Amino acid sequence: MTDDPHREDKPAEILIVDDAPANLELLSDLLKERGYTVRAATSGKLALQAVRNAPPDIILLDIKMPEMNGYQVCAELKADEKLKDIPVIFLSSLGETADKVRAFTAGGVDYITKPVQLEEVEARVATQLALRRRGLQLRESYDKLLGLEKTRDSLVHMVVHDLRSPLTGIYAFLELIKESATGQLPAKLRGYIDDALKSARQMTGIVSDMLDTSRMEAGELKLSPEDCDLAGVVEESVAGLAALAGNRRIVFAPREKQPLIRADRDIVLRVIQNLLANALKFAPDAGVIRIAVVCAAGMARVSIHDDGPGIPPEYKKKIFEKFAQVELPAGRQKYSTGLGLAFCKLAVEAHGGRIGVDSEEGKGSTFWFELPEGGPPPRPETAALPREKT
Repeated sequence: MTDDPHREDKPAEILIVDDAPANLELLSDLLKERGYTVRAATSGKLALQAVRNAPPDIILLDIKMPEMNGYQVCAELKADEKLKDIPVIFLSSLGETADKVRAFTAGGVDYITKPVQLEEVEARVATQLALRRRGLQLRESYDKLLGLEKTRDSLVHMVVHDLRSPLTGIYAFLELIKESATGQLPAKLRGYIDDALKSARQMTGIVSDMLDTSRMEAGELKLSPEDCDLAGVVEESVAGLAALAGNRRIVFAPREKQPLIRADRDIVLRVIQNLLANALKFAPDAGVIRIAVVCAAGMARVSIHDDGPGIPPEYKKKIFEKFAQVELPAGRQKYSTGLGLAFCKLAVEAHGGRIGVDSEEGKGSTFWFELPEGGPPPRPETAALPREKT
């Protein structure tokens, strides 16, 4: 193969495989006149050896050859990770549809019936080489984008990780001020401190989501399953976010004798907190948020319903993507989920569960997730990394 096969200023290299010397000479002379570099092989085995020694840009391959036919040669090429992307054009006197189907099934990109028309061969070769060049350029661009994305993610991860310590300090000092100034500050100032504490808590949650989402995407965050009382986890989540409710009511009436489930309690707690915070964000003032936990058929289902503006059906999957934004009908405001729902999706799926949303515009939304009662499926052992706790 040429050193840089996607450069258009370099002649492409073509390997012609045919057991008939006359065919080889005819095609070689034609393609050399058009500026291509041409090599020839008179058998399937010699062709494979030639390709492995120096992969060409494209192969013109006869089918009816002794010892090893063209179908077999093509199949071996496509089974080789390093050679599978080399385009193969079949040249054969076999003109039946079944022969052509077999050629394409073996991995060929085109099929020319003998006796060949030289102009047709030239046109088809040029077309496949152009497609190959574009494919290589596209792959190169994709690899560059992946590299840029990795650099961006590394930078964001570093910045976010460094934010955690000052945020923890801010939160601790606000708590200290609140405790020390009890009865000494007017109610208005105490309210400001409470608001600042809420904001610091939310920022800490965002940092935790970003760090753990990154770890989950890389498969580096190991779950720590334990027996969990799911209703108890919901109650803890409700208590932790009660200060954010304002005039909204959170209604949760757990059923009696719910079975324990095997799950990472801290991760599930954060999933519920994220979904509940999301409901509080979009529920109207004086709205009602209803939470339910149901266990049936080996699955535990948590659902959180709000009476907010609802989500258009075409966005129900998009909102679980990182930094997703959905335009809502009410006032055309943006429904921005940041990383919260992306984290929830990764966390639930890591447990072997499912997550989704049932919603209708103007009638609110019900976010739900299901977890297997028996715990997450086994996975390869990886070193446990510390998770960020809110």
